[in-house]
Amino acid sequence: MTSQRRPGWAARFALPFAVLNALLTMENHGPGLWPSPALRLSFELSMALVALTAWIAWRGRAGAHVLRLLAAATAVWTVARYLDVTTSAVFGRQINLYWDGRHALEVLRMGDFAAWQLALGMLALLALPLLLYRIALACWCALAQALAWTPPRRAIGLAGVVLAACFAAHGIGGRDTRWFFSMPVAPILAHQAEVLAGQLLPGRSAAQLPPSPDFAQEGLAGLHGADVLLLFAESYGATTLDNPQQAAALAPARERLAQAIAAGGLQVVSARVRSPTYGGASWLAHAALLTGVDTHDPGAYELLLATERPSLAGHFRSHGWRTVNWMPGLHRPWPEGRFYGFDRYVDADGTGYRGPAFGYWRVPDQASMALLHAQELAQPPGTRPPRFVVFPTLASHAPFRPLPPYVPDWTRLTGDRAYTPSDLAQALAQPVSWQAPVTPYLESLAYTFEWLGDYLAHRAPRGMLTIVIGDHQPLASVSGAGASWDVPVHAISADAALLKRLEAHGFRPGLLPPPGPAAVDMHALTPMLLAVFGAPAAGLPGTAE
Repeated sequence: MTSQRRPGWAARFALPFAVLNALLTMENHGPGLWPSPALRLSFELSMALVALTAWIAWRGRAGAHVLRLLAAATAVWTVARYLDVTTSAVFGRQINLYWDGRHALEVLRMGDFAAWQLALGMLALLALPLLLYRIALACWCALAQALAWTPPRRAIGLAGVVLAACFAAHGIGGRDTRWFFSMPVAPILAHQAEVLAGQLLPGRSAAQLPPSPDFAQEGLAGLHGADVLLLFAESYGATTLDNPQQAAALAPARERLAQAIAAGGLQVVSARVRSPTYGGASWLAHAALLTGVDTHDPGAYELLLATERPSLAGHFRSHGWRTVNWMPGLHRPWPEGRFYGFDRYVDADGTGYRGPAFGYWRVPDQASMALLHAQELAQPPGTRPPRFVVFPTLASHAPFRPLPPYVPDWTRLTGDRAYTPSDLAQALAQPVSWQAPVTPYLESLAYTFEWLGDYLAHRAPRGMLTIVIGDHQPLASVSGAGASWDVPVHAISADAALLKRLEAHGFRPGLLPPPGPAAVDMHALTPMLLAVFGAPAAGLPGTAE
């Protein structure tokens, strides 16, 4: 490089370096999908620049193949960075390429996008890596030209040594010597490679499956033949208790539910448990409670369904209960669901719902409950086998729209005029927003509390035990960054002795669980319930019976 070009050297170096650094240090603080720049330095970019400087000093120039390799690596690093920070911002958890990739299309469909919008988005996704590659290649070529001038190479080499020393000295003497660095991307890619290996390589995950509780030790004498409704309340998280604004907004609906429970001659006790998942992947929570197996690792879930482990469904079935898996959120065959051993499996088409489709999920929860009651619970107890029913709700699933209206006349919900055209039009007119989801989230839970309270007060079978449990916290744009993985669980029954046994295990009266973090994981709730269901009288710690 000639001396005449020296005055412009800094600009020719700084601009491409700044572009590459911005791509590799982007952050996303939510709640949307758009990242923002960060005033930090990419350690990997710094080391790559030092390596390029050394290469040019050794070979005299950087060959085209070297620059293309750096550009390709930068594009991959950028995509990995975006996926990691955006998944954390939106869902509040680390990305899992194996699982999230399999369900990405379903998540997009929930947003009620038109087919052309989905097609355009797919084309953009395909074109984005090529665009990133072209941008990175132009930047690396510019840097290589700038580094052809010898004097700055020495300074860059010295700076690289200093930065590497700072990175390596982190934590020594309690000092933070990485405060100006962005989180490296390489550990993200290494973790994803480990996850993929654990899922795809034979034998890697088999040894990781945790043990099951001993179902054979317990019976169901403590239920006295009562029906059991296990209601997984979608995205019903501890944020509704811990966030003061959300707790206050939901307090009237929660109080009306408490009044309805009392009006039905019922009592309620509540606790907190830690879900194995956060912001999504509800099936991990369902499996954890239904089997008592720790499923926080998705690989454990995948392996679990290929085993013959015991489940609550099989346990109830072996003691004379008719077991029903009421799953209106499933729109396609789910053969692996046979693992649980239910007598009857019902998906969206099997519910018998003949009303209009409310968005992606189609079947409103209240109508689903009305159909479940008519088909399985309407006949008086004692004239039929008792039921064990698992029913995951849908209204509070992101994006929390469209929300159906509450219908006072439950008999209308089992026919083909369940909702009027104006009901549907009004629900569809409410905007779907991933940017401002808190209000519709709380409205969806208030709707759940309303129909559930009415059902328990006036329609539920006599003696039925209802367990309402959140499957996971809502996505991080609702619950906030760094929220716990806790969810509420409520047990509602007229059997005071049964609820007293739950109190001995940490539940407390009312709809508000004890404050503080959850004492147990969700899978640990299963052996607790087995003990309570199997104890007809005294014998549990802390009971006064």
